[in-house]
Amino acid sequence: MIRTILVDLGNVLIDFDHTIAAKRISQFCGKTPQEIFDLFFASDVTMRFEAGTISPQEFYLGVKEMLDLRLSFDSFVPIWNDIFFLTAKNRAAYSLMNTLKDNYRVALISNINVLHYEYLQKRYPVFNVFHEVFTSCALGCVKPDHAIYRKTLEALGSEPQDVFYTDDREDLVESARQLGIHGFVFKDVETLKADLLGAGVTI
Repeated sequence: MIRTILVDLGNVLIDFDHTIAAKRISQFCGKTPQEIFDLFFASDVTMRFEAGTISPQEFYLGVKEMLDLRLSFDSFVPIWNDIFFLTAKNRAAYSLMNTLKDNYRVALISNINVLHYEYLQKRYPVFNVFHEVFTSCALGCVKPDHAIYRKTLEALGSEPQDVFYTDDREDLVESARQLGIHGFVFKDVETLKADLLGAGVTI
């Protein structure tokens, strides 16, 4: 029986586009937006920042060195944060979670760094539908590492078979499935509703 609904954040409840930041950053270094994107957004320093193992200042210094960036920390942070936006899909997903929270434990699990998380908490009122929020920067590991799912299950006091999980990335869903969690790839809200109903969740 499903008791907990576990939901990803990015491209489910909030959309984002890293190229927005890459285009703006390109004005302050000698690299093109595509070069910045390729170098930076899947880099080791970015992954460590998402895992919470380095501070915002250490992250900034790593980026500054990598890109030969001509931006102060205080000027960099707003550019780094300003990549998020809401769509009709996001609003529909939020509405669905708001409906489910009365009968199920609804929790969020996200790969996110502390700067983005603090920014979103201030700017986007989406976190109030969740009974618990689990972030990679607080847990010290990132999806698809099994450790982040295990830590989340432990904190929830849940067995894997009692959890329904949706994420927009197949590799992250597959990692959760390997632990026995009921994982489904998020495409749109109608598909999510069908997946929930198929797993025995009452909507």
